[in-house]
Amino acid sequence: MKAILLALLTLLPIGLVEAQTPALRLTPDQVSRIGKRIWANECGGTVEGLTSWNKGEDFASLGIGHFIWYPKGKEGPFEESFPSLVRYLQGRRFPLPAWLPKTADCPWQTRDAFLRDARGVMQTDLRKMLSSSVREQTEFIMLRLQNALPKMLSAAGRAKRSGVESNFNYLLGTPEGTYAMIDYVNFKGEGTNPSERYRGEGWGLLQVLIEMPTAGKSTPAVAFGDAAKRVLTRRVQNSPPERGEQRWLPGWHNRCNGYKGRL
Repeated sequence: MKAILLALLTLLPIGLVEAQTPALRLTPDQVSRIGKRIWANECGGTVEGLTSWNKGEDFASLGIGHFIWYPKGKEGPFEESFPSLVRYLQGRRFPLPAWLPKTADCPWQTRDAFLRDARGVMQTDLRKMLSSSVREQTEFIMLRLQNALPKMLSAAGRAKRSGVESNFNYLLGTPEGTYAMIDYVNFKGEGTNPSERYRGEGWGLLQVLIEMPTAGKSTPAVAFGDAAKRVLTRRVQNSPPERGEQRWLPGWHNRCNGYKGRL
């Protein structure tokens, strides 16, 4: 199937278009498979998993990418992404629940309140919207990767920029490498947010690209997956003990091992 150029130029405000770097060249079938794999990674591929709130967290996780939505008055170290998804869907003229554009903050203040209202109107509305917008959510995640490189190069420092850009372009050379970056930037962010650090060390896409070797590489996706496992292991080692992040590491490593297969 002929590849399509997913620059999404007609879908974005001018400022975002100007921030883009290499476009992602993927077939429609590959885009569809990427969306399904992200949905499986984050939600087990279920409609129920599209609205969740993990134990020990202060925010709801919504959509195939588990986009974060904070209640009013709550702020955390992790970047809030669900409101940006809502704006993106509005820009695409995707039909939204009438209450959603008028609701800036997550309407459930706690996880208990969220779980009690799992069958309520708002969560039912959200699951219906999110299960019918998988393609748009996938494109939203891809857009985040397209806009990541300038931010990462700025944050990397002069000595590391060349290696970061080289590895980024190396991964874009295969569908599997492209998928690995799309999934990881949604999973753990760009790695440029100063608040997303433990003991001064981040765990996002930037840190994985720095961790990857710049010579004698294996295939792009294998090299990326191995580097990502090292970065995530370091995150857990640096994390506050009370967060208990060790319990997540086997699943994180399994997700990174998934980058090594064919898309």
